[in-house]
Amino acid sequence: MEIKKSGMIAVVGRPNVGKSTLTNALVGEKIAIVTSKPQTTRNRICAVLSRGERQFVFLDTPGLHKARTRLGDYMVKVARDSMAGVDAAALLVEPIPNIGAPEEALIGRIGELNVPAVLVINKTDTVKKEDLLAVMQVYGARHDFAAIVPISARTGEGVEELLEVLGQFLPDGPRLFPEGMVTDQPERQICAEIVREKLLLCLDKEIPHGTAVEITRFVQRDADDVIELDATIYCEKASHKGIIIGKGGAMLKKIGALARRDVEAFMGAKVFLQTWVKVKENWRDSDALIRNFGYRDE
Repeated sequence: MEIKKSGMIAVVGRPNVGKSTLTNALVGEKIAIVTSKPQTTRNRICAVLSRGERQFVFLDTPGLHKARTRLGDYMVKVARDSMAGVDAAALLVEPIPNIGAPEEALIGRIGELNVPAVLVINKTDTVKKEDLLAVMQVYGARHDFAAIVPISARTGEGVEELLEVLGQFLPDGPRLFPEGMVTDQPERQICAEIVREKLLLCLDKEIPHGTAVEITRFVQRDADDVIELDATIYCEKASHKGIIIGKGGAMLKKIGALARRDVEAFMGAKVFLQTWVKVKENWRDSDALIRNFGYRDE
């Protein structure tokens, strides 16, 4: 079907509010990695949904937080910059009748750029419906939102309604991305992110936040439809390397097995995945290494 309306919508909010879960729910595919840990998303992730005559391009952004490293500075810059030039912003908030510092900063940025904004109250499955009124009143008094939509990104409740609301902001125009394309991320980057998701899920405390993943080999064997992947996991301390590998290599095997399953689902092919762990001390404060691991200002 010919696309007659298309536009870009930034999904913004504090860390761990459910931006990536919502992005995946909106497009109906796993484009962004999801964990319960804050600061899971580091890059701006572009997710594309073509529905009827409309094409939505959602920008999933890192959560706005107090940066403590160069990587943190980069993530905050991406979150702020992603709202420039979009057709609308979806501000995702918790169902709490109080505006925190990250929300205050994002509302300020929305006002500064004069971007049409929809307030999206997430995690409605965790509160009573009457409690949402107080949240709506607090945010409604702070900013003139174009609409307020309560949802649960986890259960999918309200997601279709949100899509209809956001569709009103799409300007007339042809498709921005080719038919069948669901993200602008290279396959290597998605595979690296899947491995990093498993590190976040399997490891405790600060260790996974100090990791980066680089796909150093990506070979598609046409003869037997097998993809060979080499993934190098970087961490900041030798002690962390031991924890990631685990006793007898058990933790690294677990991470590899979980990642391989998801990479196979994403690629639609059999995957042979090999993983290594290397130490790069303080890489999160090295501009060169941050860029090398795929975190760039494009």
